[in-house]
Amino acid sequence: MPSNQKIQDDLEESIPEPEDSKFATMTKAVYNVMFLPVVFSVIAVLVFHYYDTLIESQISLAINDSKPLYWLYTKKEDEGHLRHVIKVLDKLGYRRGTNESDWDLLWAHDYPFKIFPNLKNLKPHQRVNHLPACGFFTNKVDLSTTDSQYLPRAFRLPDDKEAFLDFTRDFPEKRFVQKSNAHRGIRIKKSGEFDFDKEETFIQEFVEKPYLVDGFKFDMGIYTVITSVDPLRVYTYKGDVLFRFCPHTYHPFDPEDTKKYVVDDDYLPIWKVPSLKKFYTDLGFSMKDTFDAYVRSTGKDPGRVWNAVDEAIRDVLLKKEKLMGDVVKKYPGRKNFFELVRFDFIVDDQLNIFLMEANMSPNLSSAHFPPNRLLYEQVLFNMFALIGVGQRIDTPFIRPGTWEERSFEVADKNLVVLPEICSACADCFRVECQLCRQCFTEEMRSIFAQCYTEHQNKMDFKRVFPPPITKDMILKDYTLKNQLLVRWYQGKCQMDASWCT
Repeated sequence: MPSNQKIQDDLEESIPEPEDSKFATMTKAVYNVMFLPVVFSVIAVLVFHYYDTLIESQISLAINDSKPLYWLYTKKEDEGHLRHVIKVLDKLGYRRGTNESDWDLLWAHDYPFKIFPNLKNLKPHQRVNHLPACGFFTNKVDLSTTDSQYLPRAFRLPDDKEAFLDFTRDFPEKRFVQKSNAHRGIRIKKSGEFDFDKEETFIQEFVEKPYLVDGFKFDMGIYTVITSVDPLRVYTYKGDVLFRFCPHTYHPFDPEDTKKYVVDDDYLPIWKVPSLKKFYTDLGFSMKDTFDAYVRSTGKDPGRVWNAVDEAIRDVLLKKEKLMGDVVKKYPGRKNFFELVRFDFIVDDQLNIFLMEANMSPNLSSAHFPPNRLLYEQVLFNMFALIGVGQRIDTPFIRPGTWEERSFEVADKNLVVLPEICSACADCFRVECQLCRQCFTEEMRSIFAQCYTEHQNKMDFKRVFPPPITKDMILKDYTLKNQLLVRWYQGKCQMDASWCT
């Protein structure tokens, strides 16, 4: 007979385990085998992600802190007119700062020098997009009354009232318009309609017989950059030209209909001029190349227009240089300033050109005409390259250092010219010997270095002054620094033909 203990053990073995106990056991097994590893894996992933994000954030902050800074000055609350400036600077790796930052570039839509007196104490790396004396050629009264063959005859009021009346007696057939710096309300007036007592206005001869395309009069805007005054350096953008057409056909002429002869904000764009649409829209040419193709199709040479445009810009700026230089020299950092301006010209039926105005802070907004976006952004991109704001080198090296630190960018061997003359220079009294390394002053070395980097970085800009190098150049009418600079370019031209133009 089985013992009582055995019977008890058999009974316990035969009694089934409760269901909740089985579930708990299974749950514990699943927890140990599956859930815990998943939890630990998730925690590990989160930890790694945190540290990865932290490292990326620190790297991003370091990169962002090393980016060059720009700040904007404009009297307008809405910055839409500067959208393309901001976009191009962003693409070039700049970040926005304030006047309180250790900034690299000030882009001022309005004249900044009266508002910010600290611009007289700039650091070597800081650049400003205006010249302190730009008003001598951007002020419409001052420009239009300049004695130049490329400007229609003009009379400043009220000072030139008698001279104007004498002129009208000698040329009674001529017509005139009265203008002001505001460039508003322009129309042809009869002699009795002029307000001779109105300050800051002028009367200008009306250019008769304009060159017409499909019956429309037009003007053309040449984007120009002045990188230095005394010595003078000027470049024009050859990548394109802004063409603007009057919205009404010129004939039959009606002086009361100003839309026949005055280009205003609601101008007719080039892509709406029938004879130009094929070249510009269908074939994809620039505005300038479109105009050139049209002029050639009429049997004329557009080259004479562009040669005259260059000469007109040179002529006006050389005549204003002394006035500008007297102001700029009051600013210790002359290299800090540059100027982007648009010179507007009209053309007559003989392809003679007439300079009408120079626009400080020219319109760079495509809000009214979206297809102009590309023109504005390419002008800005090329200009920033020219002046050294758009750099090929890394940010820490952008700011000027010692001459030795800059040697990988420009060195003395890039600046020396005239080997035959310099090898014979026993001293520095001879003018040409001042172009030799042994006679370099720090100022002239710095000027030549800036010329060298501008030449390397000019892209779609071309040099207008110093002018193209020719054999029989007359230099005596230039300032001493301009003479030295032109002679230096002559030396570079002899060594490398790319420097000749």
